[in-house]
Amino acid sequence: MARALRALLAAALLAVAPVAARAQTSPPDAGGFRNILPPGQNGLANAVQLGAFLATGTRPPNNDDQLAAYRDLLYATPQTALDHFKDAGFGVRPQDVARTERPRDDVTIVRDRRGVPHIYGTTRAGAMFGTGYATAEDRLFFLDVFRHVGRGQLASFAGGSPGNRAFDHLVWTVAPYTEADLQSQIDSPRPGFEREAALLRGDLDQYVAGINHYIAEARLDVTKMPGEYAAIGRPQGPDDWRGTDTIATALVVGAILGVGGGGELASANVLEAAKQRFGAVRGRRAWRDFRFADDPAAPTTVHGRRFAYPRRTGRTRGRALPDAGSVTTSDVQVAGSGSGTQRVPLAPGAPPSPRAFPAAMSNAILVSARESATGRPLAVFGPQTGYFAPQALMEQEVQAPGISARGVAFPGVNLYVQIGHGRDYAWSATTSAQDIVDTFAVDLCEPDGSRPKVTSKHYRDRGACRPIESLERRNSWEPSAADSTPAGTETLVTERTRLGLVVGRATVHGRPVAFTRLRATYGHEPDSGLAFAYFNDPNRIRGPQDFQRAASLIGYTFNWFYVDAHHIAYQNAGYNPRRAPGTDPDLPILGRPQFEWRGYDPARLSLTAFTPRSQHPQLVDLAWSADWNNKQARGYAAADENWGYGPAYRSQLLSDRVAKLVAGSRRTTLPELVTAMEDAATVDLRADRVLPLALRLLGRPADPAVRAAADRLAAWVADGSHRIDRDRDGHYEHADAIALFDAWWPRWMHAQFEPALGKPLFAAIERVNEVANLPNNHGDHLGSSWQDGWHGYALADLRRLLRTGDRRGWSRVYCGGGSRARCRAALEASLRDALAEPASQTYGGDAVCGAAGRAGDQACYDSIWFRPIGGVTQPLIPWQNRPTFQQVVEVGAASP
Repeated sequence: MARALRALLAAALLAVAPVAARAQTSPPDAGGFRNILPPGQNGLANAVQLGAFLATGTRPPNNDDQLAAYRDLLYATPQTALDHFKDAGFGVRPQDVARTERPRDDVTIVRDRRGVPHIYGTTRAGAMFGTGYATAEDRLFFLDVFRHVGRGQLASFAGGSPGNRAFDHLVWTVAPYTEADLQSQIDSPRPGFEREAALLRGDLDQYVAGINHYIAEARLDVTKMPGEYAAIGRPQGPDDWRGTDTIATALVVGAILGVGGGGELASANVLEAAKQRFGAVRGRRAWRDFRFADDPAAPTTVHGRRFAYPRRTGRTRGRALPDAGSVTTSDVQVAGSGSGTQRVPLAPGAPPSPRAFPAAMSNAILVSARESATGRPLAVFGPQTGYFAPQALMEQEVQAPGISARGVAFPGVNLYVQIGHGRDYAWSATTSAQDIVDTFAVDLCEPDGSRPKVTSKHYRDRGACRPIESLERRNSWEPSAADSTPAGTETLVTERTRLGLVVGRATVHGRPVAFTRLRATYGHEPDSGLAFAYFNDPNRIRGPQDFQRAASLIGYTFNWFYVDAHHIAYQNAGYNPRRAPGTDPDLPILGRPQFEWRGYDPARLSLTAFTPRSQHPQLVDLAWSADWNNKQARGYAAADENWGYGPAYRSQLLSDRVAKLVAGSRRTTLPELVTAMEDAATVDLRADRVLPLALRLLGRPADPAVRAAADRLAAWVADGSHRIDRDRDGHYEHADAIALFDAWWPRWMHAQFEPALGKPLFAAIERVNEVANLPNNHGDHLGSSWQDGWHGYALADLRRLLRTGDRRGWSRVYCGGGSRARCRAALEASLRDALAEPASQTYGGDAVCGAAGRAGDQACYDSIWFRPIGGVTQPLIPWQNRPTFQQVVEVGAASP
């Protein structure tokens, strides 16, 4: 029966092929769209293909056919730079058609030679169905993984390895939901958008139907079933997809990448340590120095305009600082058995991180028409979403009534293109991470009126003593071919109040409290879908103002960038809460009605009123703009867990280069912008911005070994401070200098700051802003670098010491207590100490490089690793700090 069904299906596909070839003609776009998405579009490896890969290395089609072009942009010139990006225009040329499918009468899917699906719906419903079908075809196992991640059930699905369990712990810490909670986010529309919500629900129903149509086919045809299911002991394949699975997937993206704030307890810990070190007044000044909330020397995306947020008015009210030493936090795991249940530790006041995604997305360069050599605006932009195999984004083109777009989206929530282009415009995003999360201190109580304790299970809410809700997730797993972790179980519990999730307990002035973390987008995970539907609608986006209005509907914290044939634009988005007057979002706030967010409904844990779009940073037709997750504008304060917006930030690596390209009467070109982006992608920010001042301070050391070391470092800086193997011999140019610098940097930071700060305060600041900041994010091989670290602190301090550059903002000099001689001696001693460390020690202990037979190898230590979400892996590629998906756009130019 199954064979007969397959024969009938094949005959049907052959019969519609001529129709599909005619239907593949997309509406004409304006031209000038290119992109790249490594390693390749196809994420399906059936059992035969998976076996062939594991046995011989033979890959499924379109599995890695964009990897080499992405990797080798490192070595491109302006003459060849655009060759590393593929044509991303609408439609498929006849010679590029690989195959066609028609899973339903009202939709045709044309696959091009790169495997990208071009989905043509004669109806909107057909397009949504086809999008779901194509998504399952390319990412079915990935879909299954991420719907389990979003429920904190990855260990139960794929095995109890520490990495899987870390994801479960993370999600159950920041975004735990019951199934009823997930369903209510589908059924409860955002007030004022009821009609639009009904349209989106209809789209979701059809998208779900398309996924399930493919699942039904795969159950009858082993060539369509991912081979990973057999490896994890689930040969029957996945359960049917549900609408709530899309919501669970959405929260993985939004609650990890699209959020800022929530670090108030860690910030309070630094403040307490600073007061103990310096006293109340000087301690608060020191805390402000390192906090970098609104540093005047920080580079910004918007030049020349101020956007005040959070707005601070009057004297501070409602502050709830914990009593010294009283804070207790615990992992969400409360029970477990088996050898796979070792705890995943929590840093005080901060959620755990599996470090699969970088902390910030990147980047965007936009140049206006008046600064372009062709008179057309230029854009090189894209998100940095980590590296996965298959990729965590997938590409699609969708054409239907009310939809006309090509680009990428996260599988499972890709009803619409989330980043890409329409007929005559393109858009992209970076993480903005402004503060939309606050920590409140709710008074604990006992229902019988007795004196509460820190461990009490009830809290005071508007005069009532309410029970703290317990959200429980129990996971269990068995060993499989994919994960040999011995059988085990664990129970995860997060406590929830009407003012957020409990993240710690303490006393405030001796009074027992529970600290809760409230996120403005909690319970609003699918709200951003409306904006993406608008981005995809050619009738809605007719210029930059239309785009800005649509982008402002997005609740997650992202910067949105736009380009068309005449304009560039930018709009910051996110559900910025309107805080009670006088409250300080940098520190915990008393959990009482007068200090709650305005427009907050505690019964629904829902925020219904936000700051207006006009108060968000934005621009239209600025001469040029460069963004790399940096500070958005003057006055727009960094979120409390972001201590990095100082005078050294990675966006300067872009802006310095773009400024030179458009200096004076000079006008730039698209290839020049691409080259500028890639040149910045291999620069060590610490060496570029901070090392020159340190070398100036050191002068000519008397010790010959230290003097020779300084000369090596100076030569590296003079050559651009790049971490790159230009001749591809397996070794960095300036490898010795780089190894020395990597060994020196943490020693340097201790030498510059720890004598003044003392060990407790130094350690407290380390916990909110990690000191080592090696380019692969401490052995995680993420690619994205310099999104946090002490480079801004070091630069600000040395500028004050040497009286050079922009010296605003800091209250004192820390290095050497303000003495140049003592600071010089401290840095020289730390450099001498670094000289004794062998490179094998600096780069040793790396599991990825060890598995590759390259333990202790410098270039390997920096390299990018594609995290496997399935059985087909990818090779390491050289480090480069750039977007995962990238568009190169000059609207109106000839397509390649």
